[in-house]
Amino acid sequence: MKDIFIIHEEEYDTAPDCTSAAPTIVKILGEHTDFTDGLVLSASLSFEVRVAISFRKDNSLRFYAADFNERKRANVATFKYKREDRWANHVKSVCDYFWRVFNLDPRGLNVTIQSNVPLGLGLGISSAINMATALIFKTLYDLDLKLEELAFHAWKAQSLFFEKELPITNYLAITAPAGRSFSIIDLHGKKRRGVQFLPEPWEMLLTDSKVPRSSVEAELEQRIADCKACISVLVPYHNRSIRDIAPQELDELLGIVPERKRRRCLHVLEEVRRVVEAEESLSRQDYVGFGRIVNKSHASLRSLYEISCPEIDWLTKRALELDDVLCSRLVGQGFGGSTLTILKNEKKQVYRNKLEDYERIFGFKPIIHEVSTGAGLRILEH
Repeated sequence: MKDIFIIHEEEYDTAPDCTSAAPTIVKILGEHTDFTDGLVLSASLSFEVRVAISFRKDNSLRFYAADFNERKRANVATFKYKREDRWANHVKSVCDYFWRVFNLDPRGLNVTIQSNVPLGLGLGISSAINMATALIFKTLYDLDLKLEELAFHAWKAQSLFFEKELPITNYLAITAPAGRSFSIIDLHGKKRRGVQFLPEPWEMLLTDSKVPRSSVEAELEQRIADCKACISVLVPYHNRSIRDIAPQELDELLGIVPERKRRRCLHVLEEVRRVVEAEESLSRQDYVGFGRIVNKSHASLRSLYEISCPEIDWLTKRALELDDVLCSRLVGQGFGGSTLTILKNEKKQVYRNKLEDYERIFGFKPIIHEVSTGAGLRILEH
């Protein structure tokens, strides 16, 4: 990436007062359990968002998205959500929240955003923008906040500004330290804990299926509603967590809840348990067992939660035909999108060769991204 310090100075004729970077996130297990008290296994990636901010002498706010060469404007006196401001709304949400909650003096700002993140893969770009901006506010205003507290405030900022309670998963995952580690996000307590990543020979590939997608929001909302219908019967008085429900209890709902709803709820119940089992496998260094759990999760996304598609299933199947491929699974919202494949480093080219028939069969050319665990949330020094 081009030096964001140079980009900011060229755009505003002034150096940034503070610059930060935040990694994006891939959710390996538990992605579709975040509307419950679920668990998510995630990894922060080498793809990241960078934000640079300098103070202005007036009450104006200027936003520049370097990757799109787009500019937006706002003013401290008329500060609100605007649909047409798109990406700038994420920065605005943090400004609005931190100024109010921490009783800070609102000031005009110059803001530059830059990233190397592939779009459309569900890697949490908006959360990364929020966290990078929140870290700058913490630094410039010398706020005494631990990273988990910063994540909570950044999450709250976006939820309030967008008037929609969003999952906190990505925000907590972004606080993971640099290095080869996974995160377990406990959504019941809104806490993150680390777990050892796989050793050096194992690497991650993200394969973008390039399947065109219309909005999937309605489909995902239907699945959440189906799961909640089952859970409301199983936990009528809310005196149990979803983790206390055994998948076998769904059998009791025969004749009460339609089969489709039972299948989708079964995926969520089993997925929470898969995260627990995956953490145990990693702690034992049972990497083959870990791979089996991830592969079972994909099968469940396909057959029970029903958010996969033929192209994604083809990609995962071809990957698992290779030796030294540990696992391959749909990641993101589904109905297209990408797969995450964990394999030994020396098998990357073999994997690429294996996918040569994909374009001929489906008409889309997949894009393979080599990714690693990231450098973490941090302030950048010029």
